Amino acid sequence: MILLEVGFVVLGLALLVAGGEGLVRGASSVAVRLGMSPLVVGLTIVSVATSSPELAVAVGAVLGGQPELAVGNVVGSNIANILLILGISALVLPLVARRRLVRIDVPVMVALSVLLLVLALDGDISGWDGALLLAVFVAHMVWAVRTGRGGSGAGPSENGEDDGDADSKPATMGRSALLIVVGVGLLVLGSQLLVRGASAIASAFGLSDLVIGLTVVAVGTSLPELAASIIAVRKGQRDLAVGNVVGSNIANIGLVLGLPSILSAGGIPVADAAIALDIPLMVAVSLALLPIAFTGFVIQRWEGAIFLALYLSYMTYLVLWAGDHAALRGFTAVMTGFVLPLIVLTLALSVAYEIGLRRGRKSLEGAPSDDG
Repeated sequence: MILLEVGFVVLGLALLVAGGEGLVRGASSVAVRLGMSPLVVGLTIVSVATSSPELAVAVGAVLGGQPELAVGNVVGSNIANILLILGISALVLPLVARRRLVRIDVPVMVALSVLLLVLALDGDISGWDGALLLAVFVAHMVWAVRTGRGGSGAGPSENGEDDGDADSKPATMGRSALLIVVGVGLLVLGSQLLVRGASAIASAFGLSDLVIGLTVVAVGTSLPELAASIIAVRKGQRDLAVGNVVGSNIANIGLVLGLPSILSAGGIPVADAAIALDIPLMVAVSLALLPIAFTGFVIQRWEGAIFLALYLSYMTYLVLWAGDHAALRGFTAVMTGFVLPLIVLTLALSVAYEIGLRRGRKSLEGAPSDDG
């Protein structure tokens, strides 16, 4: 039986890679045809498409009487999208974070994360709460599309580098739409197979619905974002990769939690453990993206390595907590007393250095020239 579940996992991974390839190709062609930047396409078409597995899992979990799985899936996916997906993508190639993303879209993601925490404090996400989350998501989508026209699909980024694929020509709209549809279908099917196999394996070890949602299902449903982001990075569409993650996080909260909350008669209950740790951690991770993206508008490899290390630490904590392991107390003490303060100090120094560097450049630009 375990061999069958492992087979589902392997097949699911293969379908995710194929689906990510088709989705990125189709979305990139649409960006060029419609005059939209890859960033806006990542924030809209690609983000909603790669969030479709989370939506399928959330609706199925709520209707199937496993609401903790739905909440854990969304919160865990958002944490994984930033720490795991951006971490791995940045290790492949430093990522471009455009000014629009840092000034508008990341703050929207942070605001939605804080709003979710506030709405969850009473122990559930009601239908009205879900309607509010969904309205914010729709408003952001409409605004992104309306303000995203006129950007070149292969234009230079803020740092002067060309993020487009100069060797590829945009496909026809019909072919691009077909690639997107087929890509989404493969992503959904692949993630479902992977989640089915991985959840069965995790359940065999006695993990709760919340922990399974935060770990196995969250990683499984985030694999479409990982596949799309890495393929986008390798094709030179580095801002599409970042836009995909930020847009997917917005879609996960606004659409994936909002819609099932409206469909569910009694709303979606939120576990105390999620309110105490996981949702605040999601907010903190969202906030952490701001200073990192601000430093030169590029997420460097070393910053990606920090993200990845933090995610592995979070997964380790969840496993120790779920198993009530004796090492949990010592692990927590080391992380909170040494590792996390060191990371915060490193990021603070990096931001301070970047601010000083920019002020120095402005001073040089404004200084009168010495002609003799």
